[in-house]
Formats: sequence, structure tokens, C-alpha cells
Amino acid sequence: MSETINNESLITNDVKTTLLEAKNLSHEFDYKLFENINLTLEKKESIAIIGMSGSGKSTLLNILSSLLEPKSGEITFNKENIYAVKKNRLLNIRREDFGIIFQAHYLFRGFSANDNLEIATLLSGEPIDNTLLKKLNIDFVINQGVGELSGGQQQRLSIARVLTKKPKIIFADEPTGNLDKETAQVVMNTLRTYIKENDAGMILVTHENELAMACDKVYKLENLQLQELK
Repeated sequence: MSETINNESLITNDVKTTLLEAKNLSHEFDYKLFENINLTLEKKESIAIIGMSGSGKSTLLNILSSLLEPKSGEITFNKENIYAVKKNRLLNIRREDFGIIFQAHYLFRGFSANDNLEIATLLSGEPIDNTLLKKLNIDFVINQGVGELSGGQQQRLSIARVLTKKPKIIFADEPTGNLDKETAQVVMNTLRTYIKENDAGMILVTHENELAMACDKVYKLENLQLQELK
């Protein structure tokens, strides 16, 4: 009896929980970017997407994160095709469940760093995490105006604002582009720790192979296809 229970426990622990699934995604502008892309993101999993400039990495991330509808294919989150639900439902998913880190910061200029975080708390109902601010080394500039922060500090503030709302999936487009190597490592460690502690997931677009290889899975977008490297 005991042996049976232990075996069942092992089976239960091995079961993966899918957060996001993309099926047969294709997209084009004046030319075809990619076709028949399939991707699955599990809880506590990080995925990196690499590829040459112009290969469509950022476009694919925009599609996965609900910002751009694909020409064909579907994306399922919580058993819902996000491009088949009503607009209000999609907005709720984007606001409550998805955290999008852009290359541009999109901070509210004219406000302090703390004001920017407070706006995130109003939308999510989650408090500001001072431990997170210390991890990202921006706790000492929290009362400064956004315009007074360096580019790297603004980038880390935008990341803190995203994590403050406790998203289930983080979509990150070159999140360390404005950071030195040491700070970039701190940011990546913070993001990976977050997804492990919150049963979340992350899809990252980057041109830095070292950062990509630190993720659980690595894909390369090349010749219209997404190829798994790791």
C-alpha cells in the first residue's frame, strides 16, 4: 500500500502544467516571417528565442503576448484561445496575467519611480515588493523622478513594475539590452527566481547567447521555422 502511494506521488510530481500553447502560428508583412510555429510553455519554465535581426523574434513575441494577431494559428492560455475571446476578456488577460517587458521603458515621465510602481499596484492590487527593489538595486532611487534615472535604472524600474503585478507569464523583449553584464545577470536571476516562486513562466527574446542558454529551453527562429536548440 505504501509503495503504491509513493509511486502515485512520483507520478503526480512529474506532471507538467501548461501555461501557454501556440499552434501552427504563421505571420507575414510584405514577406513571410514564419510559418507553422508550435510552442508550449510550462509552469516554472523559461524559454529563450534567438535569431538574426529581422528574423521575426519580436513579432513572434508580440503575437504570443496578445499584442498582435497572427495571420493564422491559435494561442491558448488557461484553455482559452486568446484571439477568439471578447475584447474585454483579452484586455483582462493582458492586464492581470501577462507581464510584458519592452525594449522601450514606457515609464510615466514627470512622475517619480515610486509613482510608477504605485500605478502598477492600483491596477493589480498587489503591494510594492521592497525586497524586489533591493534585488534590482533601485531601492535607493525610488523617490527620484524618472528623468533623473539612468537608462539602466529605468529599465530595472520597468521590470519591477511588471513583476509588481504578479503576472503568470513574463514576455521579455531584450530586457537586458541597456545593462552591463553584471547587472544583466542580476536581472535574469531575479526573473528566473520569480517564475520559480510564483508558478509562472517566461518567454524571452534576446541576441545574447549566454543569457539564452541559461534558460530551460532555447529556440532559434531561422528560415521561417522555430528550431529547438536546448
